[in-house]
Amino acid sequence: MTSKELQSFLDEKVELYNRPKFITTDPINIPHQFQKKEDIEIAGFLIATIAWGNRKSILKNGQKLLQILDYEPHDFILNHTKNDLKACDGFVHRTFNAEDLKYFLTALKSLYQKHKSLENVFAQHLPQKNLQESIHHFKKEFFSLPHQKRTEKHVSDPLKKSAAKRINMYLRWMVRQDSKGVDFGLWTKISPSQLSCPLDVHSGRVARKLGLLNRKQNDAKAVLELDNNLKKLDPKDPVKYDFALFGLGVFEAF
Repeated sequence: MTSKELQSFLDEKVELYNRPKFITTDPINIPHQFQKKEDIEIAGFLIATIAWGNRKSILKNGQKLLQILDYEPHDFILNHTKNDLKACDGFVHRTFNAEDLKYFLTALKSLYQKHKSLENVFAQHLPQKNLQESIHHFKKEFFSLPHQKRTEKHVSDPLKKSAAKRINMYLRWMVRQDSKGVDFGLWTKISPSQLSCPLDVHSGRVARKLGLLNRKQNDAKAVLELDNNLKKLDPKDPVKYDFALFGLGVFEAF
């Protein structure tokens, strides 16, 4: 395919998958149960954290998270006590367990007390081209409280070569804004042009077949390569093509 043909093909797939019916079976279903900005970004961050593995299991455990938060994420984060964290006991999603969740809720409380919004945390260290440094500094501040070392693996760091798929997916949800009703577009301090594609085994395989990615590993360098090629197709909103790559990989076995 020529560049124009590739763009036309991917634009058609974006239109096919970037629509409300996509929400039903996707982790983004969890934050879509709320209207308030803070509730959305908290629920979104937590479900993005456990968004790996079987999708039904992700959504099932996402509902368990909401139960723990009494279906009021922002109020719970701001006002919970150490005793309230007992509600986390027994929670587990793959390697993310109750102790990890307790730390996440404690760290979120600290961040909201200091910054009022997760948007403000990511916007503190805002480079021009992409959000790799912002993610790195977010992780550094997120784990500034006493914690078990093992819990750190649940927030990826692109400056340590990670593709940071889940955090990039979360940032797409918060920053991208269009008329389709899938992504929220709640954050205005970050430009959609700075977002990185949430690279995983599915989107990576499709990207390589389409000549958008040559690097074999799904790591931080691969993300930058894919970002650069997607920006050639749409410099203002390159990550909209995540819908096309993911849809082709998961639903069409491209």
